[in-house]
Amino acid sequence: MLKKLMPCVGRYKVYAVLAPIMMLIEVAMEVLLPIVMKEIIDNGISAQNTEYCLRMGLLMIGMSLFSMMGGALSGKFAAIAGTGFAKGVRKSLFEKIQDFSFYNVDRYSTASFVTRLTTDVTNTQMAFMTVIRILVRGPAMLIFATAMAITINARMSLIFAVAIPVLAVSLFFIMTKAHPRFKIMLKKYDNLNSTVQEDLVAIHTVKSFVREDYENKKFMDCSEEVRKTQVHAEKLIILNGPIMQLCMYGCMIAVFFFGANLTINGMMTTGDITSFITYIMQI
Repeated sequence: MLKKLMPCVGRYKVYAVLAPIMMLIEVAMEVLLPIVMKEIIDNGISAQNTEYCLRMGLLMIGMSLFSMMGGALSGKFAAIAGTGFAKGVRKSLFEKIQDFSFYNVDRYSTASFVTRLTTDVTNTQMAFMTVIRILVRGPAMLIFATAMAITINARMSLIFAVAIPVLAVSLFFIMTKAHPRFKIMLKKYDNLNSTVQEDLVAIHTVKSFVREDYENKKFMDCSEEVRKTQVHAEKLIILNGPIMQLCMYGCMIAVFFFGANLTINGMMTTGDITSFITYIMQI
């Protein structure tokens, strides 16, 4: 599948490469910012060193601007690459349909062709943009933030050994259960497109036989089927948020509970706790 899709990127390959590179720059700055904040808390605020706080604050501003630049350029390059990729996929699909035999044309409905060239291509474009941005940002943030948390306190980092597997298993379960529901939703979209096409082609016939009410009801039924299947799929996907929030705040409670004792014993500082909390949110 990848061998067939990757040539569709065409002359937009440069943008497809630059997008993840800019994303890595953004991630690197975001991961380093908590370390600078830690230094401000431990060496600036605790020592009441205003000059040190101002100097490190300016460094944080510079890093934030650099991170913002990386994120903005990554979004721009991903949008260009994604749009170019969609253009290539749509062109390849259209050429393939033109080569279909009469058997294949009869086998696939016109509504199905319309769905493939519109909705499916758009979904493919969004998936491609997600791959070159979020699929790079997610693992990079996970690896870098976990590594920085381990450098702060390896014992405290054992919290992630429990939270990350729980989160991974939960998300994998949601993904495997949601995929079949979205496949059913796409079939309902085909029926909706078929209904719209029939009404447009035979609009004079519908008016001649005064079948407007029947066709309106038919269209509303198809629309309702699309709505039901989409809600059925989306209500499973929205569980991602609560599960992530549960894991994140569970980790925070554990950090505050164990970190308090470590701070009292001098094994961690206030800045360490603050930066550790930030890394939990990033992970």
